[in-house]
Amino acid sequence: INGLGAEVAVINESLFEDKLHQISDNGRVHEVDDSQIELTDVVRIAQSEENVNATNDINGIVPGEISGEKHIISEVSSEQSVGETLVMSNITKTVGEAGPGKFATLSEISNPEGNQKANGVGDGYSSTVGTKQKEDAFLRLKLETEERLRREALDKLLKDNSEAGNKMFYYPNLVKPDQVVEIYFNRSFSPLKHEPDVLMMGAFNNWAWRSFTVKLSKSHLSGDWWSCQLHVPKEAYKIDFVFFNGKDVYDNNGGQDFCIVVEGGMNVFDFENFLLEEKQREQEELARKKAEIERIAEEERRLEAERVASEADRAAAREEVAKQRVLLEKQIKGALRSLDNIWYFEPSEFAGNESVRLYYNRSSGPLSHSKEIWIHGGHNGWVQGLSIVSKLMKSEEKTGDWWYADVVVPDQSLVLSWVFADGPPQMANTYDNNHRNDFHAIVPKSIPDERFWAEEEQLIYERLQAERRSREEAARAKAEKTARLKLETKAATLRRFLLSQKNVVYTDPLDVKAGSTVTVFYNPANTVLNGKSEAWFRCSFNRWTHRLGLLPPQKMVPAENGSHIKTTVKVPSDAYMMDFVFSEREDGGIFDNKNDMDYHIPVTGGVVKEPPLNIVHIAVEMAPIAKVGGLGDVVTSLSRAVQDMNHNVNIILPKYDCLNFSHVKDLQFFKSYSWGGTEIKVWSGKVEGLSVYFLEPQNGLFWVGCIYGRGNDAQRFGFFCHAALEFLQQSRFQPDIIHCHDWSSAPVAWLFKEQYMHYGLSKARIVFTIHNLEFGAAMIGKAMAFSDKATTVSPTYSREVSGHSAIAPHMYKFHGILNGIDPDIWDPFNDKFIPVSYTSENVVEGKRAAKEALQQKLGLKRSNDLPVVGIITRLTHQKGIHLIKHAIWRTLDRGGQ
Repeated sequence: INGLGAEVAVINESLFEDKLHQISDNGRVHEVDDSQIELTDVVRIAQSEENVNATNDINGIVPGEISGEKHIISEVSSEQSVGETLVMSNITKTVGEAGPGKFATLSEISNPEGNQKANGVGDGYSSTVGTKQKEDAFLRLKLETEERLRREALDKLLKDNSEAGNKMFYYPNLVKPDQVVEIYFNRSFSPLKHEPDVLMMGAFNNWAWRSFTVKLSKSHLSGDWWSCQLHVPKEAYKIDFVFFNGKDVYDNNGGQDFCIVVEGGMNVFDFENFLLEEKQREQEELARKKAEIERIAEEERRLEAERVASEADRAAAREEVAKQRVLLEKQIKGALRSLDNIWYFEPSEFAGNESVRLYYNRSSGPLSHSKEIWIHGGHNGWVQGLSIVSKLMKSEEKTGDWWYADVVVPDQSLVLSWVFADGPPQMANTYDNNHRNDFHAIVPKSIPDERFWAEEEQLIYERLQAERRSREEAARAKAEKTARLKLETKAATLRRFLLSQKNVVYTDPLDVKAGSTVTVFYNPANTVLNGKSEAWFRCSFNRWTHRLGLLPPQKMVPAENGSHIKTTVKVPSDAYMMDFVFSEREDGGIFDNKNDMDYHIPVTGGVVKEPPLNIVHIAVEMAPIAKVGGLGDVVTSLSRAVQDMNHNVNIILPKYDCLNFSHVKDLQFFKSYSWGGTEIKVWSGKVEGLSVYFLEPQNGLFWVGCIYGRGNDAQRFGFFCHAALEFLQQSRFQPDIIHCHDWSSAPVAWLFKEQYMHYGLSKARIVFTIHNLEFGAAMIGKAMAFSDKATTVSPTYSREVSGHSAIAPHMYKFHGILNGIDPDIWDPFNDKFIPVSYTSENVVEGKRAAKEALQQKLGLKRSNDLPVVGIITRLTHQKGIHLIKHAIWRTLDRGGQ
């Protein structure tokens, strides 16, 4: 059709046979539960049926002349109890008393003599028993009548279907949801006529709901009729089934399957919506269970991490104690109780937490002329820094130049260490530090050695644990804040995008949710429909693939104010994207389809999520492992952004010998294949969270110590492009999109269309991005011709190059999309290379600290008032170096840096 070859397949299999094939493929066999499939006799047929006239209302009256009590009693089944017989007698009397040709009402039957008592039996007992017996008797009569009517109907159905040669009929004729239907099947008219067992296998609603298998039993009908009962669920609008022998012989109604229409319940769309609701509930339950499993797993990971970290803290405490012990033992050996004519303690015997008086002879050292004397002290090798600080006073009691201070000995002290100074810490100029050895004194009443070190280890362990947990809590809080900021940024970005096209189209509410009704506003004055008398809205969902298909065109009406017109749309619960265009008439005419891109607005909260695309980038640069210019940045940041939208992204890159492998995680050999007269080894790894395949041809084309700059770059990269497509084909990749970049991977576009499109990679479409038209314009032009879509780095640049001979013929598929930064890589809140992390909350503080650090690093004057101007770029003419040079001198002239 339309010039394309087509194969014609004769479709003669039933839906059931499709299901049977699936069962066979899956290796699944239905099991039959005898307890569910045996036909149950739900109605007992009483012997007195002949006495009931079926032409009257069984719920209210019993007609006719009845000759007498004995006749009725004689017809009672021998299975009836005496009590039941008495009740029948009582009913007969009541009917007889009504008189010939008269009707006795239900109330008269159930209570023929008002409140009369029965043969001396007490009111309570006789009334209760009598009422119960009468109700049972009436129910029996009702069931008998229903059964007789049913048999009459079945007899008529049997006669009509037998004469018509039908092999299947059902009762009742009008099947409704939530009822039991009887299905009858004539075995002798089917391939099952010699089979001892007959079963029915089926499902509801075109085989989409609740499959079943029931066993048929030989019915009471004349002929070879078998039957079963089936409960019809309330969600059913159709019953689909076949008959079989429980093994491999089937009757599928000549390939059409048997079916029964269910009336008065759901229709197809109601059922599909019901399925979506069921799916949503199922997804919510799965999400809840998954969250619980993840919570438990996370708790187990946390406990295990805590155990490992605690062991590490204990080991670190033990190591720190060992170091302190060596140092302290050395100090203890040189420690004294006093030093003649220099210092001593009163009392001479003291312990930790006790107050002692330290005396110092000012005239014994360099502080002899100081007006103030201070002690700067610590304990146990200065383990806690300054733990003793006090000002000394001149002693009035001691002769000579003695000064003293009352100090509290720190707890757990074995040895005290100190110096004397002429001022408090940070303000002293002159020190007496015992000739740079400090002063050391033993604490005479310290705790035993081993006990001290055990307690010291425990204290250090507790301190390390507290510090670690504080860091972990700060890291968790930062991660949570990062995630929150990321979500807020994505939401704000989407909102800005939606608002950016408000001059043409927008919705109310702006955030479209599945299952809601939205109003679409459109301004034709800013489109190709400007001046048209009408505008029609044409819509579908899920990138035009929704089960509802195209919605009927809707004529748009004027909005309350402005130049916009509007219409409303009901968004289905399984939508993830709203797709639409506009036309000038109901039957078409001129269309506004956004330059062949159509209008698309994301839908949130849907039951169905957008299926991921498989995207492969074939490029010669990738930041940060092989970056020369902006191309490498875009390959990485664009891939990360698309992957963050739940698509599958892979990158194919040459394995240069100059790659920065420190940024490649889990690098390992993947496979090798032969092409182009050489072996090509393939390595795989992760770069910035992206899957990368590195191609390493053994002919040495990429063992040259650089990315660009060889005389045969076109040959090298042409070989790489061909090898990359060969790798995709030989590895059975099935990408939806192959994305190539600039002249260096432009050959991918035509090599794919000419050599690979019809040989295993037919699913893919080619997207080509121009980063710099200055190099390889001829190759870029050829790639533009062969690509399905082409993009460049901004709308501005697309306009600048639109007149170029390589671009102009292909403007209909050329789009400028503004490059962005990777918000994770360039996140100042998590950037380890700046002095102060910051968000919008402390941006001024963070930028000031970064500026000061840059000024210090470059040897510039530190000033917050002076502007610092910088640029990150390649120094090429295309970047406007002549303008940059002018700006540098102007900046310096005006006091900038």
